[in-house]
Amino acid sequence: MDKQIKAEQVDQLKVRVFEDRAAMGAAAGTDAADRLRELLGTRDKVRIVFAAAPSQNETLATLAKAPGIDWSRVVALHMDEYLGLRDNAPQRFGKYLKDHLFDLVKPGRVLLIGGNNEIDIECQRYEEFLDEGPIDMVLLGIGENGHIAFNDPPVADFNDLKRIKPVELDEACRRQQVNDGCFPAIANVPTHALTLTIPTLMSGGHLFCSVPGPTKREAVRRTLTEQVSTECPSTILRTHPNCTLYVDRAAYGE
Repeated sequence: MDKQIKAEQVDQLKVRVFEDRAAMGAAAGTDAADRLRELLGTRDKVRIVFAAAPSQNETLATLAKAPGIDWSRVVALHMDEYLGLRDNAPQRFGKYLKDHLFDLVKPGRVLLIGGNNEIDIECQRYEEFLDEGPIDMVLLGIGENGHIAFNDPPVADFNDLKRIKPVELDEACRRQQVNDGCFPAIANVPTHALTLTIPTLMSGGHLFCSVPGPTKREAVRRTLTEQVSTECPSTILRTHPNCTLYVDRAAYGE
């Protein structure tokens, strides 16, 4: 039994609610694995963008164990990265993805964002990776302030002409990193990052959005009920034709 307690649709966004985060992650990871197998049956390579955050733990654990996936034909892309953290810092998103997925399944190609390279050069380098082909899948979350990737409300742009850009992180976003246990205090959280833009994320063929826990309840409420605007960037997910939001009871609020 998958412990799903509710399913609904808000505009184009499909919403599935589960009893707990383990069931939520199992469902999201299983659905992503099913879609990945389908895509690998019709094309040589599948390009996937992955988020790095504790909200993704259960989803990625399920995906990593899924049978019948030829990971050698997967191109793994990176959603965002802090600027200025030392290369071996445990909080680096590239390290999270290596530990939770890439080192376990060995994708054929892993394209990580460099957080210590010259910004303009790194953006150009990564944009070239993005331009190599369409994004087939995106595994993402939603921040406490409604951000997707590091597109916080002050910098989110639904019509962004850039594929990747440097951003200054909103205080609410930085505080979330402390709430998530990634940093001991807000003073330790970097102030800037590189992020894929909202149009880049929305270009993905299928989006799987995992959002567990009580700290995300207000963001989930806003995502589902507020007008689509950059005041809550995640509201844009309601306009995507193939996006599913997976939440647990604690995040949904019932």
